[in-house]
Amino acid sequence: MPQSPLLLVRSAELEAPDSAQAFRRRCPGLPGPGRSRTESGRRGEAGERKEGRAPQGRRARWRAERRAGNARGAGPEPPAGRVPAMALRLVSDFDLRKDVLPWLRAQRVASAAAGARGGGPGVLENNYESLRILNVERNGNVIYTYKDNKGNVFFGLYDCQTRQNEHLYTFEKDLHVVSCSVNSDRTLLAASLVHSTKEGRKNELQPGSKCLTLLVEIHPVNNVKVLKAVDSYIWVQFLYPHVESHPLPENHLLLVSEEKYIEKFHIQVIQEDGSRVVIKDSGHLPRERVAEDFVWAQWDMSEQRLYYIDLKKSRSILKCLQFSADEKFNLMFEAPLDITLSDSGFKLVNFGCDDLQDQENLSKHLTLCVFTNHTALLNTFLLLGSLCVCYSPKFDSWEKFTYSVFYFHKGHGKTFTAALGSVDSHVTKGLTFLNLDYYLAVYLPGHFFHLLNIQHPDLICHSLFLTGNSEVVDMLPHSPLQSLSGSLVLDWCSGKLYRALLNQSYLLQFLWNTQLDCEKMAVLHCVLSCGGDRRFLEAKIIQWISENISACHSFDLIQEFIIASSYWSMCPETSNMDKLLPYSSVLTWNTEIPGITLVTEEIALPFMKVHSFKGYWEKLNSNLEYVKYSKPHLHYNNSMVRREWHSLISEEKTGRRRSMVYVKNILDNATKVISNLEARNLEPRLTPLFQEADNHQRLLMGLMVSELKDHLLRHLQGVEKKKIEQMALDYVSKLLDLVCQIMETSWRKHSLHPCVPHFSGRASAAEFKVFHIMTRILEATKSLFLPLPPGFHTLHTILGVHCLPLHNLLHYIDSGVLLLTETAVTRLMKDLDNTEKNEKLKFSIIVRLPPLIGQKICRLWDHPMSSNIISRNHVKRLLQNYKKKPPSSVIHKSSFSVEFLPLNYFVEILTDIESSNQALYAFEGHDNVDAKFVEEAALKHTMMLLGL
Repeated sequence: MPQSPLLLVRSAELEAPDSAQAFRRRCPGLPGPGRSRTESGRRGEAGERKEGRAPQGRRARWRAERRAGNARGAGPEPPAGRVPAMALRLVSDFDLRKDVLPWLRAQRVASAAAGARGGGPGVLENNYESLRILNVERNGNVIYTYKDNKGNVFFGLYDCQTRQNEHLYTFEKDLHVVSCSVNSDRTLLAASLVHSTKEGRKNELQPGSKCLTLLVEIHPVNNVKVLKAVDSYIWVQFLYPHVESHPLPENHLLLVSEEKYIEKFHIQVIQEDGSRVVIKDSGHLPRERVAEDFVWAQWDMSEQRLYYIDLKKSRSILKCLQFSADEKFNLMFEAPLDITLSDSGFKLVNFGCDDLQDQENLSKHLTLCVFTNHTALLNTFLLLGSLCVCYSPKFDSWEKFTYSVFYFHKGHGKTFTAALGSVDSHVTKGLTFLNLDYYLAVYLPGHFFHLLNIQHPDLICHSLFLTGNSEVVDMLPHSPLQSLSGSLVLDWCSGKLYRALLNQSYLLQFLWNTQLDCEKMAVLHCVLSCGGDRRFLEAKIIQWISENISACHSFDLIQEFIIASSYWSMCPETSNMDKLLPYSSVLTWNTEIPGITLVTEEIALPFMKVHSFKGYWEKLNSNLEYVKYSKPHLHYNNSMVRREWHSLISEEKTGRRRSMVYVKNILDNATKVISNLEARNLEPRLTPLFQEADNHQRLLMGLMVSELKDHLLRHLQGVEKKKIEQMALDYVSKLLDLVCQIMETSWRKHSLHPCVPHFSGRASAAEFKVFHIMTRILEATKSLFLPLPPGFHTLHTILGVHCLPLHNLLHYIDSGVLLLTETAVTRLMKDLDNTEKNEKLKFSIIVRLPPLIGQKICRLWDHPMSSNIISRNHVKRLLQNYKKKPPSSVIHKSSFSVEFLPLNYFVEILTDIESSNQALYAFEGHDNVDAKFVEEAALKHTMMLLGL
């Protein structure tokens, strides 16, 4: 099998990206774009071209190293503007070079012109090698910094809504910025700085050096307050309100110290002289200790949560603080982690851009991050309630790489070991974890890409593991990727902010190329989880299934598609439906995945520290309660429907029938399903389905609606009964709709006529292919006991008669693959003449029919063979309770047309029974069947056998 391409690529635009639109898509609550940009704030692409190349500096050195790597055989650099089709794409939301650099140059030109007119030098020099991102705030605004040639530190802000840049503050000292944050009103700036060496880089905090943490009034620029002056690093982060409204009288600032404590400052501001904002009582700012004695912390800017780990008796305890709208905070949970951090040192995640690590040695350090999920769907948010901790220990082998994912919302963790190939394939980059809504991506540049299903992680086949080659790897960012809140990803080295998205078009293409069943399963679910135009997606998948119907051996493609697509069409609409509806047709998976092994272990669940939940926390708590108490799983299945349906069919055959009201309600459900299905289908249907009653399938539809409704009513709390009834109807309608789509695609592809085929026609190659598809549909739905559209069995039988030799046809009927319906057999009797071949076919069909249907069909066939069958059935009914009487000594021969004593005697007995039990034995509607009819049939049959 050819190697699968590594699925990660930058999707940077050639023109300046529409960052405002991108952030509005991520944050639906944000307002639209503001006023037009001023002349100095425009992008100034022309000015950029005049000024020459991009600045040379740290990123330029990185590019030089990359080119050197290419020269050593790492693969060619991709052509400019090329966007390879990969399963994971990084869509640029912000780019320092395109969104900031033109504005800085325009500012420099304007400043130089003003200096020339005034006889003084320009304020800013053309030196941007130190330009870098410092922080991304909750509202999407980007804070950046650079130094001019004099060593002055410049702070700027890029507004993601208005797409304008703003100068915040300039320190006229040669300092290196460790951390920076701006409050939501842009009136205060907090920054942590250290003294720089002569080479322009920070020192390593040698004895006597100081880290200054400053609070600056910037509306307008006014006072500067020193919050900390210590010999250890400090990181700063303003808290942002969950609802942005009028300016806040009090701001809250987190200070994170390398000395392993976190403080929260309360900063009140007041307005003076109209619009001037100053700090109230700046000499006495209240503060409180938030956390201490921790070894690791992560900030979630979007949800305003702080995760941190402290060590208790050598145990790692993960804790979470939720900062609420009133700026209070609560300890939400504590969760033990089965990992060792005692010798890992101090680590922060997402407190600004971490420029302090030795990026070249990332592979030698552990990686740890926490992911939670809400998914944006049509301007709403679906709370998944997931809580995942991703952990990769220090790298200690050139042959394999180990990482763990703790699925706390599922109650278990998985430790994966990925083979790295040859011992020469050195690992020089760290492991990156990316958040992709329903999935987590684990990415090791140059080696592998693992897409982990976090909603249904039980089976490894629902996650996608791929290895890559060097040519594709060189198209990826070689600098470290920093996963921010949600799907935001920061490439701090190049100064670009991305949204990580699954590339639906590539995944569809990948389905056609992959040979492994596990990859087909995983990609099928990935594609369906992406959302978008579901009808279009389903059509593309059906097209692939039609061409690869027999290419999958570990599971049934049609079965998996029907279950998975029905699941994804329903679950995003209602909370907890993911626990109640089946996700996959596969319950176990024992086949190994090439290149990776895993060990699954149960883990201790988080201990919730609060008792009142809303939003995400309510969903997470619900998931934890489900793990504790729901054994076995609550996923719906059709076992009850199977038993009840067989019971109803058995009653029908024996003539017994339960309450008519009960049956009527079931059939009414089926009528609603069909009406719902027809409402979904706006185009005229080519496939000749829904053209007969097909009561057996209607009973199955109605029973499934009834059972599913009862199942949802038992387990969905707080949902209206009427809505649940509609959900049950929608789900069953979706199952049928998918079968109809497969049929419709096949019918159109092979250009078959929309009318029902004639039995007397001759099979075409197209009919052979459609018959094969229908047989596979029947196999898929039969094991799951799913309903089929009315008319399916009739159409299947007609095509079977066309396509199969008689012995194969009868084998299909006897094994239950072809189901003889009254409609199909009636048409067969009418369409086919009485040639010897057709007579044999008709007789073989009639003897396989249920007695009641067989009697009806025989009367449609004017043939001695059918008369013989009718006579046999009539005699059987008359004689089944016959008690032998003393024989009569006289037989009235004159009443018989032929003198044949055995026949004459037998017919006289039948006549006697008929005359004494006329009311009991007369066939309803078939009074012409009597002893005389039996006599004539017997004579005709005898003459036929004798050849007379």
